[in-house]
Amino acid sequence: MTQLPASYVPRHVAIIMDGNGRWAQQRGLSRLQGHQEGAQSVQAVLQACRKAGVKFLTLYAFSTENWVRPRSEVNGLMKLLMQFLKEHEPDLHKHKIRLRAIGRLDDLPRPLQAILRHVMKATESYDAGQLVLCLSYGGRAEIVHAASKIARRVKAGELAVADIDEAEFARNLYAPDVPDPDLMIRTSGEMRLSNFLLWQLSYTELYVTDALWPDFREDQFFKALAEYGRRRRRFGHIR
Repeated sequence: MTQLPASYVPRHVAIIMDGNGRWAQQRGLSRLQGHQEGAQSVQAVLQACRKAGVKFLTLYAFSTENWVRPRSEVNGLMKLLMQFLKEHEPDLHKHKIRLRAIGRLDDLPRPLQAILRHVMKATESYDAGQLVLCLSYGGRAEIVHAASKIARRVKAGELAVADIDEAEFARNLYAPDVPDPDLMIRTSGEMRLSNFLLWQLSYTELYVTDALWPDFREDQFFKALAEYGRRRRRFGHIR
């Protein structure tokens, strides 16, 4: 990889990892085998982020809607997530990467909750970068969660209605200290947000590729960064 100009490097990249099932179907494989191959793309993108200097990577790993999938696939995904965390915890320590997870984490199987808590606690002091996993996550659910927290504070007399603004609302999201994504990548060519980071993506640059997630490796990631570097981010201004 040639060194990218600083303008090409977003601080925070968020990814909708789509296309594992289609990749497997095209090859006569099971959907779980597609997810297993997709895990290799996660590792490749983590490595690419380190090379490029991306500090925050958020991955849409499992949505609130994904629970309706066949039980065998859901169970397989949960086991794959546990395997991924166990195998890659040493890399997180080696590169001083903090692991975080957001979403309805209580919905997850208890063994997965336990290993998540362990790895998050073990890496919480690292500051070289952050990997944020969205698990049992939905953008609407996060917004409702924030609104409920604010309503409880108002009811308790801790917050005045007049003091509720965008900044106050954002402070009540799942990970309020994580900056909004600069770039959101979606694989498999689908042109929708799928309930992902609805609040945080307001001014994010969107990049959609036809590549299926298991085929999305380091070269594809740097291609997305190069496209990001050609964008002019105006945030509503005329420039």
